[in-house]
Amino acid sequence: MALFRLARHARALCAGAARRTFVRATLRATLRATASALIGTAALLPTAWAKPITVTDVLGRQVQVESPARRVVLGFHFEEFTAIAGAPAWSRVVGISRTGWAGWRAGNWARYTEVIPGLKDLPDVGFTDDSSFSAEKVIALRPDVLILPEWGWNALGPAAAQLQAAGVPVVVVDYNAQTLERHLASTRLIGSVMGATARAETLARLYQAKVDDVMARIARAPKTAAPKVYVELGRDGAGTIGNSYQGTMWGRMVTTVGGQNLADRHLKSPWGPLNPEVVLAENPDHVLIAGSSWANRPQAVRLGYASDDATARATLRPYAERAGWPGLTAVRRQQVFTIDHGLCRTLTDYTALQFIAKQLYPAQFADVDPAAELRRYHEQFLPVAYGGTWFLSLKP
Repeated sequence: MALFRLARHARALCAGAARRTFVRATLRATLRATASALIGTAALLPTAWAKPITVTDVLGRQVQVESPARRVVLGFHFEEFTAIAGAPAWSRVVGISRTGWAGWRAGNWARYTEVIPGLKDLPDVGFTDDSSFSAEKVIALRPDVLILPEWGWNALGPAAAQLQAAGVPVVVVDYNAQTLERHLASTRLIGSVMGATARAETLARLYQAKVDDVMARIARAPKTAAPKVYVELGRDGAGTIGNSYQGTMWGRMVTTVGGQNLADRHLKSPWGPLNPEVVLAENPDHVLIAGSSWANRPQAVRLGYASDDATARATLRPYAERAGWPGLTAVRRQQVFTIDHGLCRTLTDYTALQFIAKQLYPAQFADVDPAAELRRYHEQFLPVAYGGTWFLSLKP
């Protein structure tokens, strides 16, 4: 009998232990499920908290949007969007104008598709620059907002009325004007739409501080005749005369830092090729050839993530060897340099401004390292690692 009672007591103990184990396991599972639910809810908070706000875009248009925007179609300035809104914000992008990135800046596109899930599979709504833009495709994506550059908005034509009739808010930004005011306004505007005002403000203040520093250094430079600068797009090789720029892009940046841009006196349109005889007659002090990572441009000056100094110099050197060019002041003094074309009209163009100013006023910018500045920008604001060659003088 005693043995029977002992066995029964043992079974009771085992059963109690099993129940306690079961309870503990159940509690752990419940806690895990609750934690997962909380994490999931936190991830959805920007969507849950979206509310209508009214923003004023760079054209002075008042636009009502849901902020943070939950469904975004992006027409350009993809890397600016990434820096301002953060890489996770791409989960809220439902369509892009693919040509403006994959076609114009193939090297950059390749890097970003490696780190942003689903980027390469996003629907393409067409591009205003080549008249392939489709309002119908945008409307079908049911976006909360379409973000366009000013030149994209100006090219919409009848599509603007279609978007308005469908209730698609269009917010216009503008880095192309290359003014401090527009850069800052566009950055803060994207921040407001995406619910990233703090990050946008950090970027706006950084940009203003860097530009202010460039201009202050130039103001301290000795007052001499403004150096003459010839600018050319190095997309098709030295055998082809590429576009120069008057009042815009690289031409504007040259005049901003106090240089004489040759195209300002010889071009009647914002861009186009200068007569080779004009360049020889003007005898520039500096030559800027814009390079990049264009697709299907084998003769281009190669810059960007996939380039290096040796490749950049090898593709830049043929320009200095053009007929008559060895006698130019810029070539004799080894003042021929290249900058990645994609750095123009961006939130990182202050690094290009620094590099141009450093060529024109080396003493005032001796302690400025544009490449290090661009590296820091990547580390702070972009999901892709810095690498490659973005600025280079032909002189080692």
